[in-house]
Amino acid sequence: MRILKYILAVISMFSLVACENYLDKAPEDLLTLEMVFNDKTRTEDWLAGVYNGIPDPYWGFTRDIGYDPLSDDMNPSTGWEQFGWTVIAKQTGNWNPTSSWGPNYWSTLPQRIRSAYIFIDNVKPNAAQKVTEQEVEYMRGEARFLIAYYYWLMIEAYGVVPFNLGVVPSDASQEELMKGQTPFDEIVNWIDQELKEVAEILPPKYSEATKYGRATSIMCLAVRARMLLFAASPLVNGNQDYAGFVNNNGEELFNKTYDPQKWVKAKDACQELIEAAHDAGHELYYEYNEDGSIDPFLSYQNMILEKGDVNKEILFARPGSNTWEYDRHSQPRGTGGNGGLGITQSLVDAFFMENGLPIDDPNSGYIEKGFSEEPEFRNTNWIESQGDQEGKEGQVTLEGTYNMYCNREPRFYISVLYNRAWYRREGRRTLFLSGEADGGPTHDAPQNGYLLRKKTHPDHDPRNGTNPYRPGILYRLGEAYLNYCEALNEVDPGNPDILYYLNLIRERAGIPTYGTGAGQIPLSGQDDVREAIRRERRVELNNEGTRWNDIRRWKIGEETLNRDFYGMNYLGSELSDDVNNPNAFFKRTTYQRRRFSKKNYWFPVPQGEIDKNPNLVQNPFWSE
Repeated sequence: MRILKYILAVISMFSLVACENYLDKAPEDLLTLEMVFNDKTRTEDWLAGVYNGIPDPYWGFTRDIGYDPLSDDMNPSTGWEQFGWTVIAKQTGNWNPTSSWGPNYWSTLPQRIRSAYIFIDNVKPNAAQKVTEQEVEYMRGEARFLIAYYYWLMIEAYGVVPFNLGVVPSDASQEELMKGQTPFDEIVNWIDQELKEVAEILPPKYSEATKYGRATSIMCLAVRARMLLFAASPLVNGNQDYAGFVNNNGEELFNKTYDPQKWVKAKDACQELIEAAHDAGHELYYEYNEDGSIDPFLSYQNMILEKGDVNKEILFARPGSNTWEYDRHSQPRGTGGNGGLGITQSLVDAFFMENGLPIDDPNSGYIEKGFSEEPEFRNTNWIESQGDQEGKEGQVTLEGTYNMYCNREPRFYISVLYNRAWYRREGRRTLFLSGEADGGPTHDAPQNGYLLRKKTHPDHDPRNGTNPYRPGILYRLGEAYLNYCEALNEVDPGNPDILYYLNLIRERAGIPTYGTGAGQIPLSGQDDVREAIRRERRVELNNEGTRWNDIRRWKIGEETLNRDFYGMNYLGSELSDDVNNPNAFFKRTTYQRRRFSKKNYWFPVPQGEIDKNPNLVQNPFWSE
C-alpha cells in the first residue's frame, strides 16, 4: 500500500497537457486500487497519469529536454543561462554526472512504467459504467505502448538502463531491486516485439475527437521504425569505442560487431509503417496555389501548424504543448516577445538555393555579400513578407535584403527570421542592430542575428495574449519517408523507391528533384545518395527534435558540435557587411565555442543513482 500511495501521489502532482477532455486529469490521492479501478473516471485518470510522460516537442525539446539546442539547429540566448537554461552549459561541455537535467528520464519514466504495469494488472470491464471488454483491451494496449515508448526514450538518452518487466514488489530481494543495466540490443529487441504485438491490438485511428492523441497502431509502428533506424546506425552497430564496456555481470552492453541485418530490419519497419499509414489515410500535407500548383511556403508552414483533423501527415502528436513560451521566446523583443530563441548559422547555411543546390555547390548561384536591389516574388499565397498587401502578392524578400538570404528555398523563409525581414504582425522590418528595438545588447535579443521562425505561429501576440492552437508533432509521415530512404540506401542502393520518396519531400518543398531527367539534379552512387538524404533531413526536419539524434547515431558529433559557432555580429550597429568594420552587422562572427567529445553521445547516469545502486556502471568515458 505504501508503494501505491507513492505512485498516486506522484501522478497527482502532474496535470497532463494533452487532450482537453481526457488527458488533463489526475486521480485523487491515497485511493485503494479497488476504488480506482471500480470507477471509470478514476481509471481513466490513472491512464492519463501514465500518458503524462510523453515529451513536449515545443518547450520540452527547446528548454527542458533540450534536444534542439544540443544539436546544431537551435541557439537560445546564452544570457538565459542565468535564468535556468542549463542546456547552455551542456552546449559548452560544462556538465558532469552530478549536473541536473530537468526531465531526469532515469527516475521519472520508470515511475510511469510502473504505473502502467499496475494499470494493466487491474483495469477491468465495468458494465454499470459502460466500460466494455473492447475498451479495456484498448486501454491495456495503450499502457503497453507507453511502457515500450518510455523504454525507448530512456535508451535513446542513456543507451543502456536497468530493464524490468512487470512490477517489482517492495519486498523483493536486493538483487531484484538493485539491477544493473541491460544490454542495448536486448532492450531494443523487446521493444520491437512489443510494439509489433500492440500494433495488432490498437486501431489505426479513433473516430471520437476526444481520443485524439491516444495510442494507435500507427504510433506503435512509427516509434518502432525510428528506433530500429537508430539501432542500425554507426553509434550502436559495431561501434568499437564501446568494446569492453560491460555491466555488473560482465555482459557487453553494446554490440561491437557490425550487423548489416539491422539495416534490413530498419528498412522493413519503415516500409511497414509507410504502408500502414497510407492505408489509414495518412498523406503529406499540401496547400495549393490558384493555378493548381503546390504552394511550398504554405505547405511547409502549415504542415506544422494545422490540427490533426485536417493534417493527415501527423502520425503521433501530443495534443497539448507549451507553445506559448516557445512562441514568446522566438518573437522579437520589440514586438512583446523575449526575442532570443534563435537558430544557428550552420542551419542557415544548410538550406538549399531556389534551384535545389546547396550553397557550397559552384552552380548554386549563391551570393553572400551585398544587398538586393529589388524585392523577390514567388508563386505563393504566403503573406508574411507583405504578401497581404495589394500589388505585393507572392513577395518573399524585400529590397535591401542581405544577399545571403535571397533566392533561397521556401523552407528557409518559413524557418529563419533574419535582420530586416518583414514582420507582418507589427507592419515593419525586424530591427536586430545593437541598440534597436529588437537587438542587443540585452540577453533578450538574437545572440547571432537570427530568430527561430519554424513552428512559431505568425499570429501569436504576446502583448494581447493571442496564442493559436497547434498540436505538438512528435512523428510525421515526412520523417517516415526520409527514414525509409536512408535505410533502403544502406540495404539496396539504387532502388528506385529511394529517389521516389526523397523527391516527394523536395517536390513539396518547391525545389528540383533528383534524377537524370530534364530539370533534375543527378546523383551518383550510394555515398552521394547518403549525403543527399542527410542534407534533406537537416533541412526538412529542422527544429523538430530529430537532429540531435541524427548527429549522435551517425557519429558526427565531434566534427559537427566541437567547434566555434557563428552568426551575424550581435554588437553590430550598422547595416554593413564590411569585415573590417567592427560595427558591421552582416559579417560572420563567433558567438559561442561549443564542446563535444565521445562521452557526450549519451547522457551520463545520474551520480545520485549510482550512489544508491552499486550495480550500476557509469556511461562510457564519463568517469575519465
